[in-house]
Amino acid sequence: MKSSACIVAVLLAGCSVGPDWQQPKTEAPPAWRIDYAQAAELANAKWWEAFGDPVLNKLVEDALRENRDLLQAAARVDQFLGALRTTRSQFYPQFGYSGDASRNRASQNGPTPLPAGIDRNYSLYEAALGAQWQIDLFGRVRRQAEATQAQVYATEQGRRGVVLSVVSSVTTGYIALRGLDRQLEIARATEANYARSLDLFERRHKAGQVSELERSQVESQYRQAQAAVPSFERQVAQQENLLAVLLGRNPGDIPRGKPIEELLDPVVPPGLPSTLLERRPDVLQAEQNLRAANAAIGVAKSLYYPTLSLTGLLGLTSTSLSDFAKSASGTGLLAATVAGPLFTFGGISGQVDSAEAGERAALAFYQQTVLNAFRDTNDALVGVAKRRTEYEALAKRAAALRTYARLSRARYEGGAANYIEVLYAENELFAAELTAVSTLAERHAELINLYKALGGGWIDGADPLAPKP
Repeated sequence: MKSSACIVAVLLAGCSVGPDWQQPKTEAPPAWRIDYAQAAELANAKWWEAFGDPVLNKLVEDALRENRDLLQAAARVDQFLGALRTTRSQFYPQFGYSGDASRNRASQNGPTPLPAGIDRNYSLYEAALGAQWQIDLFGRVRRQAEATQAQVYATEQGRRGVVLSVVSSVTTGYIALRGLDRQLEIARATEANYARSLDLFERRHKAGQVSELERSQVESQYRQAQAAVPSFERQVAQQENLLAVLLGRNPGDIPRGKPIEELLDPVVPPGLPSTLLERRPDVLQAEQNLRAANAAIGVAKSLYYPTLSLTGLLGLTSTSLSDFAKSASGTGLLAATVAGPLFTFGGISGQVDSAEAGERAALAFYQQTVLNAFRDTNDALVGVAKRRTEYEALAKRAAALRTYARLSRARYEGGAANYIEVLYAENELFAAELTAVSTLAERHAELINLYKALGGGWIDGADPLAPKP
């Protein structure tokens, strides 16, 4: 008797079929390929403010409030929160009510013939309160709730990933814009300088002081710079349009702040490989999707087991509205229903196989996400170090070429060299200045990539500005 009571208690408490969740094991590299000193406070701050440009700060804040991708991400979290509430409601009895009033006509020749003189027409009034409860004996609802809860966490991490992406994209886009602005300035200044040289050589050519060869060389130099101006103007306009969309606006002008040369470099953020898995939104999202897939196996396996449903009904039924509320009109029902499968010819096993395959796919995706996270961070760390060295070398080269171009022109004007030397020096300087600015923008972009790759605590500083579920 005692053992029977225990069995009943276990059945009422329910159990959950299917595998329980276990954190997947991942092998993190012992260290990054390039190590930097710790800078934890900055890593957890709003790092874009370290560039020292108030205009950039305002653009990031605007994007966090108005970016359409963030609004979509917040709405997706709300979708899964609603699904979670729906799933959890199955833990409790479902109550309902009904009411009906009808005018009926009975058959005189039916299975129960009406006595003579009885009116075949009658009214029927009914009202009832009902309750239905499906006991979660084998954990189907619990596994469904576990899966949906994991999906809520996954979409929340997805939303945080969008926050990370929006901040990084706006900052990178703004720095790229300021780099293009500077390259446009260089192109316009070079065009104006070459235009003056061309005007001078055309006057000298008409006076017979220089040959057509020299005049044509100067014109070629001028046309090269002239063509660069509309090219950079086009790129500036397209970059502004890109930023405008990130800000949730129609394409248009973007305000400017400091020149790219005056932007400061944020300190390189810290991070160990082991901590990367604890804070990157894409890794956390993949982990929660894996957890949902694991719970889906239990949902599928629960279909092998019977379901127990309890149904209760209290109501009133009367053919007369005046007698409707009397106790004699009361009706009731209490029922228990057990149902389960016998032969499904692979219907359930197919669902189990599908769920298990989904779990294996989610595990592989999680592992690949982790590998990509390690690769992104290592790439960004190497990029920061090498871009910095590359820019320093290119900046020194541009400075040397300015001296070379100045001295070449002085030698030409003093009659010690022909214009070919000046032409070569100025063309090299033009290309070197453009390359140096481009590399400076890429150096800043590598730092941004590093903050994005590490997925640091700074998201907590940006998140309050973004739309909330």
